[in-house]
Amino acid sequence: MSGNHRRSHLGAVLGCLAGAGLTLYAVTRTWSSTVEHRTGLTDLTTVRTGADEQPWLVGLAVVALAGAGALLATKGVARRVLGGVLLLAGLGIAAGALIARIGLDAGEAGAGAAFWPVACVVGGAAVAAGGFLAARHGHLWAAMSARYERTPAPAVVRRESSDLEPADNRAAWDALDRGDDPTA
Repeated sequence: MSGNHRRSHLGAVLGCLAGAGLTLYAVTRTWSSTVEHRTGLTDLTTVRTGADEQPWLVGLAVVALAGAGALLATKGVARRVLGGVLLLAGLGIAAGALIARIGLDAGEAGAGAAFWPVACVVGGAAVAAGGFLAARHGHLWAAMSARYERTPAPAVVRRESSDLEPADNRAAWDALDRGDDPTA
């Protein structure tokens, strides 16, 4: 695998991981806080998170997290299809965060009312970028197990030994060291 393909593979996996992690964190922070002042009683504060507004954002972030791991395990067309799924998940995260923020009154949440939705959109964009890289270049990346696959061992010619010959233990151990299967 060339250096350029290795970088795009690493970038796609890290983009999906970072985007999913950022989304999961941002969607659980306070996006809105309203305070109801009641005379003679304590104030009633209602806090809303992004997950309260759009609960499926958490699901899309978990899909992106699992997809990042699956990018390492798949190869070929399956990896490209997975890249398309991750691209759609990232776009869904960004769109869901925007929709949730637009329809939500920030109240007294302060800077968090703007920061966490933007962080969620950035996380969705990172997932979408990783998915795009996988869909575009995924078929060129090496598969996880491709480096460790062995070529088949050549056929071993065996001599038939008579019952009267003593067993040659050293030859058996040498055969094991070469990787020959003693049960074959």
